[in-house]
Amino acid sequence: MNNNFLKAVTYAAAPILVIGIALFLKGFFENGSSIWTPIGIGAVMGAIFIFVMGMFMIATEEVLEKSYKGSKLILIKNKNGAPS
Repeated sequence: MNNNFLKAVTYAAAPILVIGIALFLKGFFENGSSIWTPIGIGAVMGAIFIFVMGMFMIATEEVLEKSYKGSKLILIKNKNGAPS
């Protein structure tokens, strides 16, 4: 499960990162003031946020899988034989 989720997060974040870098470079090296620079920065930040949140979810799932011990239920029978 972790491997599939990691691939999904990577496939979602990588194109956004590439598009963000391209937009940033287009706006940064273009003459005059350009709106593409802040859009590129926002796209890069969004891609990083998606990847970091995905890694957090994977780490949380792994910790929960390793820490689950479960508990046994013990039925205590009442004097008349019915469980209480």
